[in-house]
Amino acid sequence: MTVDELKRLKLSLGYTNQDVADKSGVPLGTVQKIFAGVTTAPRRATLLAIEKALKGSYPGGDSDKTYDIVSDLKLAYMGNTNPKGEYDRQGQYTIDDYYALPEDKRVELIDGVIYDMSAPTFNHQTIAFEIGMQLFSCAKAHKNCRVVISPIDVQLDCDNRTMVQPDVVVLCDPAKNLDRCIYGAPDLVMEVLSPSTRKKDMILKLHKYEQAGCREYWIIDPKTERVTVYRFNDDTITYLYTFSDKIPVGISGGECEVDFSKIKEDLNWG
Repeated sequence: MTVDELKRLKLSLGYTNQDVADKSGVPLGTVQKIFAGVTTAPRRATLLAIEKALKGSYPGGDSDKTYDIVSDLKLAYMGNTNPKGEYDRQGQYTIDDYYALPEDKRVELIDGVIYDMSAPTFNHQTIAFEIGMQLFSCAKAHKNCRVVISPIDVQLDCDNRTMVQPDVVVLCDPAKNLDRCIYGAPDLVMEVLSPSTRKKDMILKLHKYEQAGCREYWIIDPKTERVTVYRFNDDTITYLYTFSDKIPVGISGGECEVDFSKIKEDLNWG
């Protein structure tokens, strides 16, 4: 089976990367890199071990069957809140629950936990939009990458327990574009901090993006006018900038940059 076929089978079973690692004996880090597309030519023995584990878990185990991504995930939505308005199945929610929420309810799903997202502020959207405008032409010229501004669903771990909505995404692998979402780790992710997402973006999502195989992550803090850049492939992975700097995009080899002094001017509009 190809990696894409294994992804579909994994998703149809509702398995996490950890489940696949436990059942196949393949190290978790290797499983994550394969399903995130970081490892482009995995060893045949490794793929066979994963395939054997997944097929052995599927009822009927037909090795020639092409499995539909969602046919075995049609779970009844059980209601998202208790009488206090809190989510009552935290840690157990799936992508089916995520899609069953009302369209005007903006949330993220991370490891089975639902996180509410408040409406972004004017300055928040100004920053994200300006970054996108600055990156658009350069990203298209650089390896035919694409820039996408939130809201965009990212099925980060290629499982059914995590769906995030980064503020700015740069994607250089068209195979990860499923139209309904980005399936796997984008190359570059940027998050603009807000009071309701600050802790999640700075701690939880930093860890998630690194583990999933993102190459670069920017945390933009409008309050302090600082930008923290993590380049996960570098020996020194943390770079600190201000809103007066022109910040190079690591995945472009320095060919692209974002001029935050222009963004600062936009924020001082009026």
